[in-house]
Amino acid sequence: MDHPFLDPAFEVPWSRLGAASVEPDITEALRRARERVDAVNSQNPEAATFESAFLALEEATEELDRAWSYVSNLDSVCNSPELRAAYNKMLPAVTAFHTKLPLDEPLWRVLKAAAESKSCRNLQGPEKRLVEETVAAFLRSGADLDAAGKARIEEIESELAAKAQKFTENELDSTHAYELLVDDPARLAGLPESAREAALESARKKGHGSPREPIYRFTLQMPSLLPAMKYLKDAALRRELWEASIAVGANEPHDNTALIRDILRLRAEKARLLGFTHFPDLVLERRMAKNGQAALEFVEDLYRKTKPAFDAENAELDAFRTEKTGESGPLAPWEQAYWAERLRRERFDLDEEEVRPYFPVGQVLDGLFAITEQVFGARVTERTGGRKPDVWHPDVRFYDVTDAATGERLGAFYADWFPRESKRGGAWMHGLIDGERAPGRKRTPHLGLMAGNMSPPLGNAPALLTHDEVETVFHEFGHLLHHLLGEVPVKALNGTNVAWDWVELPSQIMENWCWEKQALDLFARHFNTGEHLPEPLFAKMLQARNFHAARAQMRQLSFARLDLELHLRPERFLKGDLDAELLRLLEGYMVPTSFPQRPIVRRFSHLFGSPTGYAAGYYSYKWAEVLDADAFSRFTSEGILNPAVGLEFRKHVLSQGNAEDPAVLYRRFMGRDPDPKALLRRLGLPA
Repeated sequence: MDHPFLDPAFEVPWSRLGAASVEPDITEALRRARERVDAVNSQNPEAATFESAFLALEEATEELDRAWSYVSNLDSVCNSPELRAAYNKMLPAVTAFHTKLPLDEPLWRVLKAAAESKSCRNLQGPEKRLVEETVAAFLRSGADLDAAGKARIEEIESELAAKAQKFTENELDSTHAYELLVDDPARLAGLPESAREAALESARKKGHGSPREPIYRFTLQMPSLLPAMKYLKDAALRRELWEASIAVGANEPHDNTALIRDILRLRAEKARLLGFTHFPDLVLERRMAKNGQAALEFVEDLYRKTKPAFDAENAELDAFRTEKTGESGPLAPWEQAYWAERLRRERFDLDEEEVRPYFPVGQVLDGLFAITEQVFGARVTERTGGRKPDVWHPDVRFYDVTDAATGERLGAFYADWFPRESKRGGAWMHGLIDGERAPGRKRTPHLGLMAGNMSPPLGNAPALLTHDEVETVFHEFGHLLHHLLGEVPVKALNGTNVAWDWVELPSQIMENWCWEKQALDLFARHFNTGEHLPEPLFAKMLQARNFHAARAQMRQLSFARLDLELHLRPERFLKGDLDAELLRLLEGYMVPTSFPQRPIVRRFSHLFGSPTGYAAGYYSYKWAEVLDADAFSRFTSEGILNPAVGLEFRKHVLSQGNAEDPAVLYRRFMGRDPDPKALLRRLGLPA
């Protein structure tokens, strides 16, 4: 029987991967994986070795993991009723398989015996790290529980997987169920021409309006929602969009409230079963923060240092609105972005639309790849024409990555940038295939993808990105470099398979090049004239860079605090008014408004869109931002396009994955521990 999802070809046959193949292919992958695991189990534990136990276990699940990653990717980028049904049908079986592995007593006996053997005790480097990480992961998953405990862990993991998937579906469906149609062009006053044209094009694609009677369509996808909230003079339209956005995941039939509470209960129970007081302590034991209280103290310390500037920025914005209108008091939530943009434009004489023509997406990618080659020694080449491999949508592009010095193939990736109704929101990187560079073996390449929901092309013009979107492209490519440049001889330790408070360093450090003129000159040119980004315009961008830096930082800190408190003290949120309890918790973290706000929790897929995801780990963004602000100081002092520094970063960080403790890797690159004040200095806040 043909099993397209199990095709071992490096270039994935996406057009053959249909919903009808999911069940038979994943069923077969599960059968083969179980057979391979049983082969590991059947050996004499006293004779087990690193190769016959730990490496064999990694290889046993590789085919299944790869096939399921293809299914998961299609669920994210080409969602359909048929695919969703197939995904949900097989999700319990895949979850059960992975849950059962650490609960498999014969397997655990083999791994424990191998780990305690003389050959494993003498291991060094990545091999030793794999043994340590595998044993720790098995213990954190219940390997030493009694039979009743193991049975309950299986039930919990199955329930978590199903509820997380339903949470994601509710968010996606409620996002795409909404549209706002405007038939009076006068109501669009203030909206940039690019956003107006995008709204017109969106309506046309849905069959609304005509050349004589145009209709403008707005959705809750970010390229549509953000310009409307920042620029529309019509406050009633802004309010309608804001109310729709906060209702995502909050109303029947897509209400996520009960799912959130169920997930919190299950995570708390899982932590207790495994001997941890709180879910964050379970999750963070092998991460840089080590436990939930340390992560919370990190967040609260940044909060205290940010709060004076945050309060000052809020007061200033309220005063600015009063000066312009005579109205006093806090702004409404749907007024925040609008008046902040007006203040920013007045203070810095900077209109974001002035910048957009200098960032056509093709040039942005060309510049990103030029920086990558010069600084990190990796060459990126697009496959075009007849050489382009199979893809899941015509918008998708495919690129090969080679070592610039040797020509050796390192990997390849797909890029999928524009929104579709069948595609989830946000931006992300996904590793599809982990390659390896093991001694005595030919290197096998890595395969990944980066995706987003950027401003799409309009008419005959190329897609013109905002500077924020340019930063997002660089961010996701940083994750991709971490995946593609992995040199660890153990696949399971390669790339982004690292602690989540370390994983954001490679992505966030890449954003810094978007603020350096020397780097921007490689690609920031007007799409019509070819003119470089003018110095006066760049100077205004720099002046405005830290505009409302405290408000932006506090927003992220509020998400991190919400996440940690939900999981440290879940009992507070299991009954009663969820919004009211969260708003009490976040008092001081949220911008004061004249109208009740609703926390992001019901659409917070980072926390609830997978069994673990960023749960108890959202602080990682700020944690890694401290690291990136400090690490980039080497580039600013030694040259932002300096290949010597870039190759050291590649050697000590990008290529190392989880081969060693992240703190050790950081010290190798910087020669010291991180400077905790680096981020505050970059944001212009008191350190």
